[in-house]
Amino acid sequence: MTSTTQATPTGAVDRFFKISERGSSVSQEIRGGLVTFFAMAYIIVLNPLIIGGFSADQAATDVEGGWLPNGQVAAVTALVGGLMTLAMGLIANVPFGLAAGLGINSFLAFGLVGELTWPEAMGLVALNGLIIVLLAATGLRRMIFDAVPSALKSAIAVGIGLFIAFIGFVDSGFVRSTGIAAPPVQLGDGGSITSLPTATFVIGVVLMGILMALRVKGALLIGIVATTVIAIVLESIFRVGPSLGQDPDAWNLNAPALPTSIVALPDLSLVGQVSFGSFERIGMLATTMFIFTLLFLNFFDAMGTMTGLARQAGIATPDGQFPGLKRALVVEGVGAIAGGGASASSNTVFVDSAAGIGEGARTGLASVVTGVLFLAAMFLTPLTQIVPLEVAAATLVVVGAMMMSQIADIDFTDFRVALPAFLTIVVMPLTYNIANGIGVGFIAWVIINAVSGRAKTISPLLWIVAALFVVFFVRGPLQALIG
Repeated sequence: MTSTTQATPTGAVDRFFKISERGSSVSQEIRGGLVTFFAMAYIIVLNPLIIGGFSADQAATDVEGGWLPNGQVAAVTALVGGLMTLAMGLIANVPFGLAAGLGINSFLAFGLVGELTWPEAMGLVALNGLIIVLLAATGLRRMIFDAVPSALKSAIAVGIGLFIAFIGFVDSGFVRSTGIAAPPVQLGDGGSITSLPTATFVIGVVLMGILMALRVKGALLIGIVATTVIAIVLESIFRVGPSLGQDPDAWNLNAPALPTSIVALPDLSLVGQVSFGSFERIGMLATTMFIFTLLFLNFFDAMGTMTGLARQAGIATPDGQFPGLKRALVVEGVGAIAGGGASASSNTVFVDSAAGIGEGARTGLASVVTGVLFLAAMFLTPLTQIVPLEVAAATLVVVGAMMMSQIADIDFTDFRVALPAFLTIVVMPLTYNIANGIGVGFIAWVIINAVSGRAKTISPLLWIVAALFVVFFVRGPLQALIG
């Protein structure tokens, strides 16, 4: 991790972003912003595949048969991600990139639009964001943040490290489902690596690991570029092609190749396609339950991600606070409003920002670089498809290894700390959800510490949040109960 020794500011940009104060440099921030963009750029391809489609028969259709065109979703995904990441850098001065959250967009596609239209679903996303902004502006969101014990904040960071590493292993095909009850997962295909894309992922992990071990400046960026070049060469020779959801041995999202065109004009027709008719369509109770679910997915996922990223960047205090926290919480809430208003889905802080932080990003200048690249990606969509998901996956695994160092801050000799921390860490990757890990950890902390005689040490807010998480975890039966 980069030293935080302060240096004398050298210019207006340095002073505005406090670059020298945080032990960084302009070149280091630019590299970090580039790496974060390359680690996140897959969302421009993936988000349209989840909530959009190329035709009605293979898209997530809503209750009235409506669907979101792939190209339009890609354009608004880049637009909102760019604007909100710029806002995070300029307003909160932290190296956090924002884009359409994967958990929420999946919930929209597979949970909401079966009962609502897409504009109505996006209306709920915007309302969820408005609530988050109000909670952040009034200070309640930060109070909840402060109520979390330091050990759990460290566990959240470690859990996120394991989670993003697991994402990398799965996205690359290194870890796959067996399709049976036991064992549920396996190495590659039948216990061995059989595909060229997965082999490329392994090459990327090894290359980036060597560069990191040698303390090469720009290790992750160099690794991404070098591994992408290798992928392009291999694809030009063996012609593996994209999987298109059918061939498990092909490239996961896009086959690496030099684009035939560079510039494409964005179609922003989805901006403003939002409706608040869900209350009339499905009723107040059902709508409230949907907003409650969105709120929990957004609220605690982002809180946990910010905690982990700030600790990795070395800008967090021992209790998990960091400069610009309140502003960052407000911007993240606005990201949900903007995402809903543009039909891009709720925008939230991306855990993939850890890649840029691992490269040395410590300030909002890195976010400005990432945001500008997202906006440029609206016009340069073909270029965003050069880097295959397997290369981004290798970066996530390396960064996940870096985030594991924070496990040293957890006292595992005290079982009142050990079990909640352990559950927080393992539930995130095993359920593929940051909020689930946070919720299980909160509940376990409250129960174990209350029963073991330390009830007075538990913040009243933590009691409330833990109780709300219990409701969150049983929301399925509750929804069935209220019809």
